[in-house]
Amino acid sequence: MNRPVALITGGSRGIGRAVAEELASTHRLVITYNSNPEAAAEVARQTRSTVLQCALHSWESRDNLVSMLRERFEGIDLLVNNAGMAPRQRVDLLEATEESFDEVIGTNLKGPYFLTQRIARWMVERKSGRIVFITSISSFAASVNRGDYCVSKAGLSMTAQLFAARLAAEGIQVFEIQPGIIRTDMTAPVSAAYEERIAAGLLPQGRMGEPADVARAVRAIADGHLDYATGQVLNIDGGFHMRTL
Repeated sequence: MNRPVALITGGSRGIGRAVAEELASTHRLVITYNSNPEAAAEVARQTRSTVLQCALHSWESRDNLVSMLRERFEGIDLLVNNAGMAPRQRVDLLEATEESFDEVIGTNLKGPYFLTQRIARWMVERKSGRIVFITSISSFAASVNRGDYCVSKAGLSMTAQLFAARLAAEGIQVFEIQPGIIRTDMTAPVSAAYEERIAAGLLPQGRMGEPADVARAVRAIADGHLDYATGQVLNIDGGFHMRTL
């Protein structure tokens, strides 16, 4: 019961699940899900996690989540903002809809922005905590057939910097992890196209990433190995971010 508490949003699959599996031996885990309780329950069985439903775009759902956390735990030691969604359809920028924009921004940017605000206030009360934002290479690499997703991740990158600057003096470290092309449900529909481009030289390290690659970066943060590096961006992308001639 003396283990630190980690809250992982979107912990039922993909990167979130890998993070839960990585931290299960050292942390008391709370994972959230939105629409797949069966997958969340499976992760909970494997990692002994507490599972809570949360629709991040909803103020009421976020408020209920924080209230339940306050009732059950003395504090949150690590917040991993992982939950996110791709647009339901890849649509050319000139044909994109406001409905898709609102949905993606609400889940990927507005939700974690205001959830972090609430959890950060709690951390400030305790003068300790670590916060991780899982963003994407799409925060700087333009994909014109999913502009809403790119905008949401670019905004989340700035959100990480804002909270890092605000919370540094409070003893709270904030980090951004920018995954590259990771083998998840989100990338599965286009994995063949990605593999072809990787084979042609898209990634210096020559392979698609795995969720465990991202989870190991979270582990380094959770264990305090980067506590003098608040605001740092960790590029878990096989070298995609490098500019070479």
